Amino acid sequence: MLDRINTTYGNHARFDAGRGMTEDEIFKIAPSVFAVTAHESRSERFAPIPTIEIVRGLKKEGFEVVGVKQGKSRVPGKADFTKHLLRLRRMDADTSFRVGDTVVESLLKNANDGTAQYELLSALWRIRCMNSLVAHMGTIDTVKVRHTGKDIVNKVIEGTYSVVENSKLALAAPQDWAQIQLDRDEKLAFAEAARAVRFADAEGNVNTPIQADQLLQVRRRDDQENNLWTNFNVIQENVIRGGLHGVTVDANNVRRNVSTRQVNGIDQDVKLNRALWILAQRMAELKGWKEAA
Repeated sequence: MLDRINTTYGNHARFDAGRGMTEDEIFKIAPSVFAVTAHESRSERFAPIPTIEIVRGLKKEGFEVVGVKQGKSRVPGKADFTKHLLRLRRMDADTSFRVGDTVVESLLKNANDGTAQYELLSALWRIRCMNSLVAHMGTIDTVKVRHTGKDIVNKVIEGTYSVVENSKLALAAPQDWAQIQLDRDEKLAFAEAARAVRFADAEGNVNTPIQADQLLQVRRRDDQENNLWTNFNVIQENVIRGGLHGVTVDANNVRRNVSTRQVNGIDQDVKLNRALWILAQRMAELKGWKEAA
């Protein structure tokens, strides 16, 4: 799901002159967004979730659709119910963006033909290019709802607004944490805790040749800062993207090179990013920061 964000939209999503899509524009690309019933292949137990109702509710909160994509179906008539993916951004006329800025965007996936559950993922993204190219920095929260059960739409709305509220709070962190300076020992303490989050087993034991200082290795010039926000980004990227190398020695004294893998699963991504976010919050609090109410 995260891999598709930069292939989901067109020129209307630009950061220098962007705008939200109209419902007519959305319909031309993804008519299944407007499905309010289930496809005829579904049983009576299947509870449809009308994406357009969620979109209209989020619009009242300032979130606009800036990109949309719909899957294909070879079954006649099923295209109007099939899987779709929307990108939403909070639009503010007084806000201007630059390359390197951090924004909150959400990805909404749904289908009323049985091919996907409802899922809303809210995350922080770094602007890589003003034409709308972004890089994933960290997942804030996510909600998943299966198309079964009673009062399904209310469950979706409740979960969706919970994600939205968390995303509003998270957006303040880049500005606040960028003002908090860390010394070498503090950065290592943060990295040690992140190392345990990433590599500890069920009993809390960490058995990996990857060392804490490797999680502090920067991958770009702009990340050579000592503030908490920059180091959170550096550690988060090293934890999630992988590519760190180490050497293990087995019982026969045979050396073997190992490297960490990228975290691709959405569930694991969310779990790790939440844990890293909590670690950063605790570090900020130790340095005197207080989260806005």
